[in-house]
Amino acid sequence: MDLVSWLQVLLVCALGAMSPGPSLAVVLRNTVRGGKRQGVLTGIGHGLGILLYAGLVVTGLAVALAAVPQLELWVSYVGIALLLWLGFTFLGVRFSKNKDQQAHKEITGHNGFITGFLIAFLNPKIAAFFLAVFSPFLHADASNLEKVTLAMTAGAVDTVWYVLVALILSGTAITKFLDRNSVNIERAIGALLLFLAGGLVYRLVI
Repeated sequence: MDLVSWLQVLLVCALGAMSPGPSLAVVLRNTVRGGKRQGVLTGIGHGLGILLYAGLVVTGLAVALAAVPQLELWVSYVGIALLLWLGFTFLGVRFSKNKDQQAHKEITGHNGFITGFLIAFLNPKIAAFFLAVFSPFLHADASNLEKVTLAMTAGAVDTVWYVLVALILSGTAITKFLDRNSVNIERAIGALLLFLAGGLVYRLVI
């Protein structure tokens, strides 16, 4: 995998992590209630959940492509289709605070690490997200280093972002801005995902 492809994966993973939603709300809540230590543990737990999903997707794709190399082109098309679906979904999103509050009520009675892990692990949409992100870049002859790099990139970006939120950004104008402008941020991410999908289509056609 070349540097440009990795940077594209890095950008999309960063946008996904920074998207306001239940995960951000839980990290902020645990930071406020339990202090920065609980917030950091929540971020680490969430990152581990993301790493697990990313690893499962990468492994599954690699096995499928190794068994049937002819699937590579179709997997790329599926990834592009998922990127388009995610992009249009983000463009039409309506951020609901009630939904976040419900997520808060559903995940209780655990320490920060467990809470962070569960908020990621109990969200099956993350698997679809990584399938969309990884499938255009993972090839049948991909090395183990490339597979590990993809999974570790997703897990590391997510962990760094939420630990940063817990240590530095919680209670600042930045998190308030993210919450207040969540719909516009989601739409911007959707537009970027559509742009990335268009770029991948161009790479397949030329």
